Amino acid sequence: MSAIINKAAPDFELPATSNIKVRLSNLKGKNVVLFFYPKDNTPGCTLESQDFRDNDKKFAALNTVIFGISRDDLKSHEKFKNTQSLPFELISDSEETLCDLYDVMKDKNMYGKKVRGIERSTFLIDKNGILRQEWRKVNVEGHVAEVLQAIKELSASYSTSH
Repeated sequence: MSAIINKAAPDFELPATSNIKVRLSNLKGKNVVLFFYPKDNTPGCTLESQDFRDNDKKFAALNTVIFGISRDDLKSHEKFKNTQSLPFELISDSEETLCDLYDVMKDKNMYGKKVRGIERSTFLIDKNGILRQEWRKVNVEGHVAEVLQAIKELSASYSTSH
């Protein structure tokens, strides 16, 4: 089963930093942002992670938890998290389980060679576990502000409809 907008997001359980396992179904009642990025400690991924970090309190105020996801192992993630002082956990998806559920593995061209890697993508899951929005082929600049805006709109629609 893969992720489809306005349908229940597929449940998963994967290891993350701080020696925890992240299970989506345990996060009901909170909005969840899953941001997939190609690799720890690379320029674009570092900038994107820093932007999420710098806005973490704004996400928290909107009852939203953030998870960064790449195929890096936990050791690499812990180092990246500590170096960048990231307040959120990083999920290790070395088997590409989550990458496949969200269809973010793409063929890319690196220095004339075809390589398979993660296409920078972000997904917003609402507090009821429904996938509400996706951003693919993300451009780092201004992206976190877009995600925040989408959550504000989502929160506003809840307060008016419930």
